[in-house]
Amino acid sequence: MYALVDAVAFYASAEKVFDPAIRSKPVVVLTNNDGCICAVCPIARKLAIPKFQPYFQVKKILEDNQVVIRSSNYELYADLSERMMNVIGRFCDNQHIYSIDESFLNFTGFNKLIHDWHGYGHDIRRTVWRETKLPVGVGFGPTATLAKAANRAAKKLPGFDGVAVIDSEPSRVAILKAMDIQDVWGVGRRLAKKLKAMNINTAFDLAEQDPRKMKRLFSIVLERTVNELRGKSCLAWDEVRQDKKEIFSTRSFGERITDATALKTALINHCVIVARKLRAQGSHTQRLLMFVASSPHQDGYYKKSYIYEFSVATADSCVFANAISEVFDHLYKPGVRFYKCGVGALELSSQMFQQPDLFQAPIDNPKLMTCLDSINARYGVGTLAIASETPTTRWHMKREYLSPHYTTRWHNLPKIHC
Repeated sequence: MYALVDAVAFYASAEKVFDPAIRSKPVVVLTNNDGCICAVCPIARKLAIPKFQPYFQVKKILEDNQVVIRSSNYELYADLSERMMNVIGRFCDNQHIYSIDESFLNFTGFNKLIHDWHGYGHDIRRTVWRETKLPVGVGFGPTATLAKAANRAAKKLPGFDGVAVIDSEPSRVAILKAMDIQDVWGVGRRLAKKLKAMNINTAFDLAEQDPRKMKRLFSIVLERTVNELRGKSCLAWDEVRQDKKEIFSTRSFGERITDATALKTALINHCVIVARKLRAQGSHTQRLLMFVASSPHQDGYYKKSYIYEFSVATADSCVFANAISEVFDHLYKPGVRFYKCGVGALELSSQMFQQPDLFQAPIDNPKLMTCLDSINARYGVGTLAIASETPTTRWHMKREYLSPHYTTRWHNLPKIHC
């Protein structure tokens, strides 16, 4: 038996954890630069507020209904996610964290120890709520895909109270018949259109198809999905997550930038983030991609990129920053109102298997980077930085409705008055 446990409207629910005054109010959370709605709490959902709608288009509606607006507080969400996953992990010794708010549990070998899956699901919900104040839904099924379907039923379908279990043929059929084909895990919007053209409209319709035919017409992924919906487990997660093949750091600016120094600082900050992530997974790169761009919705669209080749693979922040300085003039164009920039590390390799240059001294300083990472790990990211990371707010994200960083900044710690 598998279980999928995930938070209900995680970002919006996380905003309510340390602010009890808004727990009974409609809350929506906005994307980067307060652009679109990315999370809608169940109370706000009753007002028919759509997700991924540009904020400026629904601003008047939100104000009329006294909806609480919040900017994305990623530091808070990451910390609450870790706490939630730690609580969920106590209920099974085989846990796979699928995303920031989703966690699979694999009970293979323990099925006989649990006689009441509904009760066990409610134990999980109560414990997570008691220790984190985050509402979660729990779905159980004989495969990961059926657990995902049961989880959706637990939160979306009437007649369920936050927990759904697929442990028999009638329960499997009932839940799959009530599930649109586009809501099946692994079926995207384009694939759903093709399947509906074949009169495959529900998850149950897909489960009734011949797996080999689906493989022949589409892919082996859909074949596995069909088998999973039939109760045959085909998906598994690796015990050790594979290293990333590429690492990027990109972000649009809170306001347009024309100043060369501000743009260069933004690029260097991105390259420092990439270097830190490289070191965290024990990787080096020999190719660094940098790009800058104006808004494609404005006249005179400008975009320029450059790939810098290192003679020896590296993950040194200082080396990356020097590379930015060396090629910056090839990227910058006076008069352009820059909207976005980013840095990406390509063709990653393990730092354990590096071939040094026979005729050139090493360009990086691993001891300095270890010192940098250890200090920032202990006292917080940004405590120690290279000089070219000049602090500025001109290129930072616009977050006008940002809530306090309750768990990551001392001056934002909640205060209780007795």
